[in-house]
Amino acid sequence: MFSTIGRYLYALPFGVFGILHFVNAGQMGGMVPIPGGVFWVYLTGLAMLAACISILIEQKVRLATILLGVMLLIFVLSIHLPGVIGGEMQSSMPNLLKDLALAGGAWIIAGQAEGDVTDEI
Repeated sequence: MFSTIGRYLYALPFGVFGILHFVNAGQMGGMVPIPGGVFWVYLTGLAMLAACISILIEQKVRLATILLGVMLLIFVLSIHLPGVIGGEMQSSMPNLLKDLALAGGAWIIAGQAEGDVTDEI
């Protein structure tokens, strides 16, 4: 029971984060460290929504959470860590720690999900 509730509580914020990526794409595009900022904001928003739905409907959960964890780790390394190194501790460090913890949570869920990733591709 607790693992089911936990998965839902984990998934739902990604639905909100995904929607916010679409609503605030223009503002978030400036944070993307590679060309095509707004495109990447939309793509990651879509990925978050897809992961949320996957977890909620319990389909392709292992694949979705492995990929979600990878995406979050990319955020940590490409957006938040450079901010921390650049001295933006107040804004970057909390986001670095949040995304690092969420990546770990995604991989815990992936480890508990049934099936091999190759079965899901």
